[in-house]
Amino acid sequence: MSMLKKSSAPLAILIIVLVLGIAQSAYIVKQTEKAIVLQLGKPKSGPLGPGLHFKLPFIQNVIYFDSRLLEYDARPAEILTKDKKNMVVDNYSKWRIADPLQFYRTVRSIPRAQARLDDIIYAELRVALGRYTLIEIISSDRTAIMEEVTSTSNNLLKAYGIEVLDVRIKRTDLPPENARAIYGRMRAERERMARQYRSQGNEAAARITAAADKEKAITIADANLKAEIMRGEGDAMATRIYADSFGRDPRFYEFAKSLEAYEKGFKGDTRIILSQDNPFLKFMK
Repeated sequence: MSMLKKSSAPLAILIIVLVLGIAQSAYIVKQTEKAIVLQLGKPKSGPLGPGLHFKLPFIQNVIYFDSRLLEYDARPAEILTKDKKNMVVDNYSKWRIADPLQFYRTVRSIPRAQARLDDIIYAELRVALGRYTLIEIISSDRTAIMEEVTSTSNNLLKAYGIEVLDVRIKRTDLPPENARAIYGRMRAERERMARQYRSQGNEAAARITAAADKEKAITIADANLKAEIMRGEGDAMATRIYADSFGRDPRFYEFAKSLEAYEKGFKGDTRIILSQDNPFLKFMK
């Protein structure tokens, strides 16, 4: 019985060693990954695609890299345009690890790769945007600029096992001091335009008022002229009537004129002291 126990002990140890060896040797690479095998810290094989793989236990280890499309959102940075305008550019890039082995030899990790992306893409953006004016950047030529920056950055980052697929500008802003200066110029321009519009309005109002006053004066003058003509015609007609009446009956004319004199003389509280035989009272007796 003791002999059986002694012979089974090494067998159990052997089985345990084999299980641990197999566990240490087999590894799985996922669909979204690529892997390289390191032996004593140095790349031994790779890159390896998805599936089950084996390595030497204990002396080899596996490093996994994401094979999916990655995105890097850079920090906003100032750039000087061709027309000497400072602008703050906020950009992002889409990239992937094209060569895991070269990637490991040069930058090793994604944070260090992002640092290289930041340096190279910012430098290329600064050079490319420096050849265009502010208006061209924010309107017509942005697509061409981004294609140029993407192509140049991709060529430079191939040495790090990185492929840059797209570089885009999310937004462009002016630095705070520039924004305040531009706002001040815009406000001054709007105030100048407002003064110009007010001046033009006052000038138009003055012309309209002068034309209305002129038309009013002409209308009043025409009305007065017509009134004088009608008044003259009326006086002439009255004179003719009076003359005709006087020619037919002098006493009636005298009577009518006396009545006019009474009407004008006895208005209000007027008091007239006359003798009874005064000719003025001739028709009141």
